[in-house]
Amino acid sequence: MLGSILRLSDQTEMEKSAYNMLLIVGMSLVMLSKQVSAEQHVVGGKQGWDESTDFDSWASGETFKVGDTLVFKYSPMHSVAELGSESEYKKCDVGSATNSMSDGNSVVKLTKEGTRYFACGTSGHCDSGMKVKITTVSASSSGTSSSSPTSSSSSSSGSGSSSSNGTPTSTSTPSSTSSANSVSGSFVFMGVILAVKSLI
Repeated sequence: MLGSILRLSDQTEMEKSAYNMLLIVGMSLVMLSKQVSAEQHVVGGKQGWDESTDFDSWASGETFKVGDTLVFKYSPMHSVAELGSESEYKKCDVGSATNSMSDGNSVVKLTKEGTRYFACGTSGHCDSGMKVKITTVSASSSGTSSSSPTSSSSSSSGSGSSSSNGTPTSTSTPSSTSSANSVSGSFVFMGVILAVKSLI
């Protein structure tokens, strides 16, 4: 009889351990899925950060959420200037940029809700339409953003190297698809549940 009680006690402890392991794995996967759901937006799509790109059309088809990243891919004849206000954006005042990047593969993390303004720092390119306005919404929002470039009437050139807004100046980043990662994460989660269930 004592042996039966000890085996029952061991089985109960094993069930508790399995349940706790399942809970920890489940919570980890939920946290991972939130990280994986962030998207990478190559600014301008396949054409990239280039004068021939229609940034208005590109931006209107995108939804920018907190946690997403913008990737600017461009040739050495271009650069990326982040402008601090809509007024600077409309005037193409790249001389007062809050952040300037010129490595050809610049990554900007969208860390909070709001509107950010980007333009090419090469003289005349912003006036030719090489600029984009990005409106970031909360990570839980859905739908399309209201981002679009606006025409302007004056030009100035210049470049700075300051980095406000905590924006990284540049980083190489691989392309990824968040939905594929979420699906594979779901399969992993289901596999763990089945494995733990078989232990019980």
